[in-house]
Amino acid sequence: MLDALVRVADGPVPLPVELAAWFHDAVYEGVAGADEEASARLAESLLAGRLPGETVAEVARLVRLTAEHRPAPGDHHGALLCDADLAVLGSAPPVYDRYVARVRKDYAHVDDGRWRAGRAKVLRHLLALDPLYRTPRGQALWQEPATANLRRELTTLLD
Repeated sequence: MLDALVRVADGPVPLPVELAAWFHDAVYEGVAGADEEASARLAESLLAGRLPGETVAEVARLVRLTAEHRPAPGDHHGALLCDADLAVLGSAPPVYDRYVARVRKDYAHVDDGRWRAGRAKVLRHLLALDPLYRTPRGQALWQEPATANLRRELTTLLD
């Protein structure tokens, strides 16, 4: 993700964005929404007193934003982080398939039927994001292959 962040940024990566990238999956129990919240709280607790309060608040806000990947228009920090977080979706198909296999392992506690339904819901959500990538660079780098990967995976889940 850090490499993707550097690729999508048009210059130096702002400190709150880089820190949010480090913290965004610090807590990963395979519980969407709760993982991001716990990661944001961890960032707040570890960064409090070490950085200005507004920086800590921005890091936590950005970490929480990765739950839905819907930065508001004009939210440059949010756009950078979300694009970097979603960069794997635009990988070459073999890389994408390995990523999906790792995600499935993370959700091994979920039976196949629930996994397929839940994963299909996630894929539909991602395909409905318009645009999926919020920065011009992210769109140029990953939009087309990501859309193809998401559609291909969705088709396999529905077979």
